[in-house]
Amino acid sequence: MSTETNIHRESRLVKLKNLQDRGYNPYPYKFVPNAYAADLQEKYKDIEAGTDTEDRVIIAGRAMAVRNSGMFIDVKDKSGKIQAFCHKNHLSEEDMELLKNLDVGDIVGISGYVRRTPRGELSIAAEKFDIISKSLQPLPEKFHGLTDVEARYRQRYVDFIMNDDSREIYQKRCQITSAVRHWLEEHQFMEVETPILHTIMGGANAKPFITHHNTLDMDLYLRVAPELFLKRLVVGGFDRVFEIGRNFRNEGIDKSHNPEFTGLEAYQAYADYNDMADLFSDMIPYVAEKVLGTKVITIGEEEVDLSKGFARKSIIDLIKEYAGIDLLSTEDLNEAKEMAKSVGVNADECTCWGKVVQEVFDEKVEPYLIQPTLVMDMPRDISPLAKTHRDNPRLVEHFDAYIGGMEIGCAYSELSNPLEQKERFDAQAAEREAGDDEAQMFDEDFVTALENGFPPTGGMGMGIDRLAILLTSAATIRDVIAFPTLRKRD
Repeated sequence: MSTETNIHRESRLVKLKNLQDRGYNPYPYKFVPNAYAADLQEKYKDIEAGTDTEDRVIIAGRAMAVRNSGMFIDVKDKSGKIQAFCHKNHLSEEDMELLKNLDVGDIVGISGYVRRTPRGELSIAAEKFDIISKSLQPLPEKFHGLTDVEARYRQRYVDFIMNDDSREIYQKRCQITSAVRHWLEEHQFMEVETPILHTIMGGANAKPFITHHNTLDMDLYLRVAPELFLKRLVVGGFDRVFEIGRNFRNEGIDKSHNPEFTGLEAYQAYADYNDMADLFSDMIPYVAEKVLGTKVITIGEEEVDLSKGFARKSIIDLIKEYAGIDLLSTEDLNEAKEMAKSVGVNADECTCWGKVVQEVFDEKVEPYLIQPTLVMDMPRDISPLAKTHRDNPRLVEHFDAYIGGMEIGCAYSELSNPLEQKERFDAQAAEREAGDDEAQMFDEDFVTALENGFPPTGGMGMGIDRLAILLTSAATIRDVIAFPTLRKRD
């Protein structure tokens, strides 16, 4: 805490004591407003300057500016700002004494009548004034821009107080989650909950967080994905299920990655990845229109019309288009690495053909997929939970969905053959033994679940945070998460 902040805090503590010495409680149990700034601004937009009404309202909000010793206060509530006019002609002596202890940042309650000042400012002429939460911390004069980025994310509550843009982005993110849920429920999907503590890490290739349960004396993994439990529910007869919840991956942090994030996964029995492609094409424009009022968004300098759906292109064809090599022409790992090297991609660390394909795609194709694109038919050896492609056994029926050069989700024709699933898990186990700590573990109970009969199923996953980045034009995932993970302070 800076010396300047300490001085301001001491001054506020003195004012707090003044209030308490007078028998006034600046932290009451309850205060009930009956009007909000935005509604009042709309309702009285047509009254002329210098007009007093007989309409009396009660407002509450934070004092964002105090002028003329408290005569004019800009009060900010959840909807916007309105001015309060506090004059001795309308207020009691007790209320005027309260005003002397008012600071910017205090939360106030004001009762009075609606008027428009001679200068044209809609105001509440206060007849009763209360401080309903005395703020002991001064608000910063400026709390945005590159120099204060770290402070913004550490003190997110101050960011939301000071920056309307930050608050609007987060509000839209919450509306996005609500709209996704509504679309799925309207299409007969049932929202469910599955465990976050897993005994076996599975459902995605990722590094897990590990914790320990004392009573059971066993290590547990924070889930990297809910996939395997949701599929168990489909086995149990729940034909359409979805979950929106936190996932945890012990990986790097960048503009599109946070260690904990909100994911959506949905599973539909008697469907395949083509049905999931239709789901993406229908749901995302619905969400955009619900939240933004339009299906057209801007990414950089490019306009994206979400109503046109997603182009569907195979990963092999996209690599041909952008890198000029046909990786499907070889099955030899070393030859595939040489092909990657010929276009400037270092794939030396790749342990299988599919990883070479992924490496080339990440470097040579991904940044250019601005328009909505489904990258279809991924390599079989890097997708252990999807059905083998019906036309090519080296591939699987798995697509990744891209908008704005960023993956926002994926979908599979889910693998339903328990014997093939066992083989895939064995291959993943071998990858783990070879040093790949992102490879999935063998989940024997899941294989047993499949042996009870898993209907043909299409499954999809999507990052809610990433969709929010796109629909709010946020610069980073930190802007759409209320409290992003940060490095520990020194």
